[in-house]
Amino acid sequence: MQPKSPKLLVDISDAVSFILESTRNKTLEDYRQDRQMRQAVERNFEIIGEAVNRLTRIDPAIASRISSTAQIIAFRNVLIHGYDLINDKEVWQVITNSLSKLQAEILSLLSAET
Repeated sequence: MQPKSPKLLVDISDAVSFILESTRNKTLEDYRQDRQMRQAVERNFEIIGEAVNRLTRIDPAIASRISSTAQIIAFRNVLIHGYDLINDKEVWQVITNSLSKLQAEILSLLSAET
């Protein structure tokens, strides 16, 4: 593992944890109605995408062990560059269907490092 990789993995894990904690016991409608939550969640998805993008450049072997890296980076790009294209339902689906798996992968990579 490259020296900067653990920090990027921790950044991803922290951002995932924040999103999961912020949306726990919430519904899509709660998410749609709470601008502050939406913006905080979107910002943390940007962090995840940027960290994954950096990881693909500095440590492709580690990045290859994270599923859906291209989709994660593309999602980050939409959030940053296509703010007017953001679909709350799609964001919510990522939260409910993908984040737990990503967190498990990241924690596995971090535990293998120690």
